[in-house]
Amino acid sequence: MINLAARDIQHSWAKFVLTGLGLGLLIGVTLTMAGVFRGMVDDAQALLNNSGADLWVVQKDTQGPYAEASSLKDDVVRSITGMPGVDMASNITYFTMQVKTVGGKEARAMVVGIEPGAKGLPGQPSYLLAGRHLMLSHYEAVADIKSGLSIGDKVEIRRHTYEVVGLTRRMVSSGGDPMVFIPLKDAQEAQFLKDNEAIVNDRVRTAVNGAFNRPAVPGLLEAVQNLQTSSRNVNAVLVRVSDGWSADHVAEPIRRWKHLTVFTRADMEEILIEKLIATSAKQIGMFLVILAVVSAAIVAFIIYTMTLGKIREIAVLKLIGTHNVTIAAMILQQALGL
Repeated sequence: MINLAARDIQHSWAKFVLTGLGLGLLIGVTLTMAGVFRGMVDDAQALLNNSGADLWVVQKDTQGPYAEASSLKDDVVRSITGMPGVDMASNITYFTMQVKTVGGKEARAMVVGIEPGAKGLPGQPSYLLAGRHLMLSHYEAVADIKSGLSIGDKVEIRRHTYEVVGLTRRMVSSGGDPMVFIPLKDAQEAQFLKDNEAIVNDRVRTAVNGAFNRPAVPGLLEAVQNLQTSSRNVNAVLVRVSDGWSADHVAEPIRRWKHLTVFTRADMEEILIEKLIATSAKQIGMFLVILAVVSAAIVAFIIYTMTLGKIREIAVLKLIGTHNVTIAAMILQQALGL
């Protein structure tokens, strides 16, 4: 039985190899699409794992900081740190942009603003492959190796140039973009501070507004203009709960008394996987179903065609008394060989 299948393959080996190659490419595309979807889910989970947070505190009635825009004042972290069950908390900003190296190359990256010199706080890079963590309050950066940056490279983010002092790994956004960590103050300025022309225009508009430019109230106009140019906002506060405390129990008082939205790890996974990448997941899932159906149909057609091509041989085998099980096993062996 085995010799019959092998000899038939040897007799038409070119046809068999080409058929197997085409079928392999089709199945390979199907597996690749499944891998792409799995990679998207893995990137989303890596984003949460690498943050080191148990709770995400964001602007009320938003699903930030990854799925929606969120804005909080940076002094909120002090009141959250004093809440029961909070071990540590830290401010953080996220925004995605094209970063430029001094050589002119561009790379898509998620820029993350963190507190320098605060290793171990939520949001900090969990480990480094080379270099050191951020120590200065300005003009230093730690980058994921996927960005293509190296120690000592210069990278331009908005108005300023930063030197890469550390390299980390597997620090990516939910879309797979590498992260670049810069000091929080610089990140606040890059994300929230307007350009010089916009600031001048806002000051002119404020100055011609009689509600703010009151001669009887000196200093009012300057105070309002200073507020307009302040960049004291963050996107979220990352919280790590103390040992023995439940994340849900710690989150409830923050929601109640601070009037903020708080997400646990389970909540954030649902937002990232079931909402943020839901459309892409549906598209890939539909494509997978179509590919699976097409692959199954092609395999069935190939087996059917191969069987039809052996009608005479099968008839001879039947004449000499070969059992149907033996003939079916021969066809099955060739199908498995493909």
